Amino acid sequence: MTTLSRRKFLKISGATVAAASAVAAAGRSVSSAIATTNVERGDRTVATYCDICFWKCGAIAHVRDGKLWKVEGNPLDPLSNGRLCPRGTGGVGAAFDTDRLRAPLIRRRDRGEDEWVEVTWDEAMTYIAERMQKIKSSYGPESVALFSHGIGGNFFKHTIKAFGSPNISAPSFAQCRGPRDVGFRLTFGEDVSSPERTDIRNAQCLVLIGSHLGENMHNTQVQEFADAVGNGASIIVVDPRYSIAASKAKYYLPIKPGTDLALILAWMNVIVAEKLYDAEYVAMYGFGFEPFAASIAPYTPEWAYPETGIEPALIRATAREMARYRPATLIHPGRHATWYGDDAQRSRAIALLNALMGSWGRKGGFYAPVSMDVPAYPTPPYPTPSKLKVDNPDHKYPFAHETITTGIREATITGKPYPIKGWFVYATNLLHALPNEQETIRAMQNLDLLVVIDVIPSEIAGWADVVLPESIYLERHDELNVEWFREPFVALRQPVVESPNDQKPNWWMAKTLAEKLGLGAYYPWKNAEEYLSTRITNAGMSWEQLKKDGIIRGEKRPIFFDEGVPAEFPTPTGKIEFFSVQLQKAGFDPVPMYKRPEGGPPGSFRLLYGRSPVHSFSRTQNNPVLMDMVDENMVWVNADVADRNGWKTGDWVVLRNQDGVVSNRIKVLATERIRPDCVYMVHGFGHTAKHLRRALGRGASDSQLITRYAVDPLMGGTAMNVNFVTIEATEVAHG
Repeated sequence: MTTLSRRKFLKISGATVAAASAVAAAGRSVSSAIATTNVERGDRTVATYCDICFWKCGAIAHVRDGKLWKVEGNPLDPLSNGRLCPRGTGGVGAAFDTDRLRAPLIRRRDRGEDEWVEVTWDEAMTYIAERMQKIKSSYGPESVALFSHGIGGNFFKHTIKAFGSPNISAPSFAQCRGPRDVGFRLTFGEDVSSPERTDIRNAQCLVLIGSHLGENMHNTQVQEFADAVGNGASIIVVDPRYSIAASKAKYYLPIKPGTDLALILAWMNVIVAEKLYDAEYVAMYGFGFEPFAASIAPYTPEWAYPETGIEPALIRATAREMARYRPATLIHPGRHATWYGDDAQRSRAIALLNALMGSWGRKGGFYAPVSMDVPAYPTPPYPTPSKLKVDNPDHKYPFAHETITTGIREATITGKPYPIKGWFVYATNLLHALPNEQETIRAMQNLDLLVVIDVIPSEIAGWADVVLPESIYLERHDELNVEWFREPFVALRQPVVESPNDQKPNWWMAKTLAEKLGLGAYYPWKNAEEYLSTRITNAGMSWEQLKKDGIIRGEKRPIFFDEGVPAEFPTPTGKIEFFSVQLQKAGFDPVPMYKRPEGGPPGSFRLLYGRSPVHSFSRTQNNPVLMDMVDENMVWVNADVADRNGWKTGDWVVLRNQDGVVSNRIKVLATERIRPDCVYMVHGFGHTAKHLRRALGRGASDSQLITRYAVDPLMGGTAMNVNFVTIEATEVAHG
């Protein structure tokens, strides 16, 4: 083993980065970051799919004279329709990130000190396997947990299940979409899938409640949003901030943060009282409409006005606007739904509002997604764990249908209901993804093994015992993408270029570790191509066609009720549940009820956060192409508030939260596009990992300021819009 005094990274010229961004001047020389034995001549293309976010858009990668050149959309792909978002086209920069992890590392000093020893892959895998076996003998295999984000974690899930642990989780449930999915399941018996089953392109009225289409850049939805706007759809936007989507709206409602449920209840009150709902649809498919109607009767627009700040006349006008276009009225379910602690009930209210419009199963509303039938590769059955999952003891959160990340974290801290002593963390920076980073640090300090698999040296990697460098998505095979969508398809991710150093694909790591653990029977195939081609061949499709085109599309099928899709609702009653008996039996409100959110300390602002269209979470800030477009975040402050305090756009400030945590310095953006009672910042900046040299210290981290969270009582989601900050000037940047 050799000790690293500092990292030895790829050397690439500035011209290479310019070429990667597809804006290099003609004739500039380009030096390659990819070593090749025989220099290729000419251009070649490789079909694959993107990994910059979870949308997994089909892409075509271009290689020119042996060097990665650019990535563009695959015209055969129904997700991308031949067009990638800014993140997708800039994803090529991940290959040229000079701070990439390049070889396996084992921790040299205490956790968090970021000192490493470079080792061989065999040494790293042996180290991990020995410690896993020790945990298994002392505590049982269930005491090893996996946190994973994205399709690349599937093979690690396979290995952990084969080892005998059920404790596998992703932040996408408890920190993102979980409340939304639970709210829709409680109403329709099904959630809204991912990608969402929303027929935006055919919607005649689209309602966005805190859903930032165009900033939260989900490619298909943004394209369909543009189509809807171009077709003259009526857009209604509810948001404390005048977002990009709000700029396209017929009606913009600048709601008081935390009062969205009050507005939705008032809308439903108007629609029911004025008999504007789809009465035939409700009578045919609904259950419990009369007690539902009685429950919402008190929630008039006049009642809602002091709660929300929205005039009664505007509430009535927008309710009538929705009813005018039903059933092609779509109240978008959103995605990042963990806001204030009542999130599953707020999402259920959104589902009920859609039910009143008759939009579920109807064109312009929600379609029934379809998928290809691709058999799994035959492997032995997993062992049956001797212990239940650790995250939700005694079913404290009775409607959680996926594993709760923060539940695993809590068990790691307390040792109850049983200890968690090993973490695998794949492609998710838990210090930025989970609320209250000090709780995450406390949990990590209780571990006997922490393994991080990533392409960059993120903050979570600094706490690991072992860091495994993964090949980026343009350098590896991954699991097939067999998506649930408006039409069936299967997509292939395959290598475009070789990894530049000693990085490995996730499938190789998971397979090698399984073999070290004596679980080789779960990986009876030699390599990823054999695994993938066997699955495709067994499905009756052409492996050669899939490699060439990157995608195979199936025959279109009915996706709406009037096309022949059965109107089935897998709820306890078999109906759309306006009144939920299962919620009532569990001790919860059977119809959503409004509870006023708690305020903050005097003089403070509610902290809101969101996405940039050119960055994904906290994963891309070191990408040289994407960082060149947006290299820091700013804090949005209402212009009148800024003027009263003497802050101007460009001034440096720090934010102090209600618990005394102070952010890195951040620039002010004084704007009329936000309410005076809140501030806003883009998530994912303010990195502290010292080896992320490009991103280090750029902007401020909202995650560090999110020290408090409210837990959704239905499903355990962590609401994070419950933090407040004050603003303190540090430097004046204006003249």
